[in-house]
Amino acid sequence: MASGAIGPVLGGTMSDLFGWRSIFLVNVPIGFIVLTGLAFMLPYRKPHRRPKIDYAGALLIALTTTSIVLATDSSELFGSLISPQSIGIVAFGAVCAVAWVFVERRAPEPIVPLQLFRNATFSLLLVISVMGGAIAIGMVNYLALFLQTTTGLSPSAAGLLFILLTGGLVCGSLSAGRIISMTGRYKPFAITSLACSAIAFALMSQVHAGTPIAFIGAIMMLHGIGIGLAQQVPVIGVQNAAPARDVGAATGSVTLSRMGGASIAISIYGAIIASGLGKVGAPIPGVADIEQLTPKMMAALPEASRQAVADVYAAAFSPLFMTSCAIALIGLAAAMTLKPVQLPRTGETKRPQSAAAEAAE
Repeated sequence: MASGAIGPVLGGTMSDLFGWRSIFLVNVPIGFIVLTGLAFMLPYRKPHRRPKIDYAGALLIALTTTSIVLATDSSELFGSLISPQSIGIVAFGAVCAVAWVFVERRAPEPIVPLQLFRNATFSLLLVISVMGGAIAIGMVNYLALFLQTTTGLSPSAAGLLFILLTGGLVCGSLSAGRIISMTGRYKPFAITSLACSAIAFALMSQVHAGTPIAFIGAIMMLHGIGIGLAQQVPVIGVQNAAPARDVGAATGSVTLSRMGGASIAISIYGAIIASGLGKVGAPIPGVADIEQLTPKMMAALPEASRQAVADVYAAAFSPLFMTSCAIALIGLAAAMTLKPVQLPRTGETKRPQSAAAEAAE
């Protein structure tokens, strides 16, 4: 949670001071610290048996996911969504997907046991996870770009505005976790979460270049609350829906689907923005290529040109936010279809232990 607030601020400040390439250097000291901690602090537990790793399944699902991402980005890579190259990538991805199903049926310890998909709750939670990754992780960079191009905020100032989103995420996540543990119900939080995000993106689609920053910040906080409310719902749901032997695979499936949804969404969002910017009519004075503008270059433009650029970007972002709203609504439909499962509540899980202690006394 802290990284969600510190990261955008630090990244924006470094981008302002040293250029955008400098932000990648942050990973170097953090990586060394993490590796050192893993080497000296993580307890070593020798496994009781040697696992049979499903290398073929892992490779095929990676190729399938990569093919989907490339196919959604075909308009940028090949100039058209239905170019020969994109059709070839789609065909290759379909072959990999079919081969993955055959491999998983025969693997002793498959990456994703196919019998999990017989459980409707598991499948619906994966849909929610895919949509959640698309509107949460996949949207972060585009929100930052939107703030810098339509409001004129510097990278560091735009990073500061992300504290509102992170604050909403913290509030939603902490409150949801406590209430779920007390009530044993997670479905209401999935519904509320995706409804909040759908409303937030519907409002963002109406934002124009002159919209007050406070209003945009309030929308970002609403979206953050929505993300937080259901951040752990897919994990909690699949861990309780899957058999004990498949809990690890089910949890990994949630992570994979969330990151896959984010990757696919990033490509779709990029294609939408590129299409919107490609429809610029009259040339803007001082702007040779609007897609190559950096925040510093935009700040140096005359006021009229800067306003024209902001209007163009606002118009390009409107269909992007509507797409995000539609994605959230798909997730909302899946959430509403979930069975109203009752999980063990905090007090109920402790009672058997207390009874056993009393019997031992």
